[in-house]
Amino acid sequence: MAKTRRLITENLKEVDIIVEILDARIPYSSKNPEIAKIVGDKPTLTILNKASLAEKSITKQWIEYYSALGKYAIAIDCISGEGFNLLAPTIKKILAEKIQRYEAKGMQGRKLKAMFVGIPNVGKSSLINKLCGAKKAKVENRPGVTLNKQWIPTTIGLDLMDMPGVLWPKFEEKIVGENLAITGAIKDAILDTEYIAVILCSRLKNLAPELLMARYKITKEELDSCEMDYEIFELVGRKRGFLISGGEVNTERTAATLLEEFRSAKIGNISLEIPQN
Repeated sequence: MAKTRRLITENLKEVDIIVEILDARIPYSSKNPEIAKIVGDKPTLTILNKASLAEKSITKQWIEYYSALGKYAIAIDCISGEGFNLLAPTIKKILAEKIQRYEAKGMQGRKLKAMFVGIPNVGKSSLINKLCGAKKAKVENRPGVTLNKQWIPTTIGLDLMDMPGVLWPKFEEKIVGENLAITGAIKDAILDTEYIAVILCSRLKNLAPELLMARYKITKEELDSCEMDYEIFELVGRKRGFLISGGEVNTERTAATLLEEFRSAKIGNISLEIPQN
């Protein structure tokens, strides 16, 4: 975080706008609180990325939430291309006064410059590649791939400065860390994935019980009979036939399956957070 803070601070004057990419499923948890402190009153656009994985009605609520605060936000999805047509006009709307000043100085068509920021695994590199029309940024479905500052031209008349994706040093709220772990922003290798998968079962029971039951062929009576979240976790393992000798549930395989199927929306389009007014 210290390195990224320094990079952002050193290059802030070189860009016209900050584009912060969040995970549409967890806009609150995926927003690095340090970024706002660093960029100050610099014009900012918030992108709710991975929109196809989130619940559309809740994403709409988040867009309205930002609008009510006088801020700009759009939903984008790199797979479907949803929302890409909004990016350039929204940036031009935000920077309308600056563009007018450029034109008044005879600088028509001057390329705008944006700094892209976001925590690991929110799809920042995929978004940049989509904007470039070529694989300019290295993409992998794991956190921590973008490591150094890059200047990247795009097909929409915008030059991008890509910042490394990093998490902040300490999560003030336990639920933030849990949500980041569930969505893959924190590396699975350093987590107790079984513990995270049990938490995911709790979220699914409360937020999307019908989708949970449908995916794993669980009846309402079976779900209601689970007094503890771990029982739901074990039930999923049994329904999938993930058993080892003695009839015990293979918890490692069950955890990996639950997390992968949530992250890829195989369970369904699920948002873990709704805006709080």
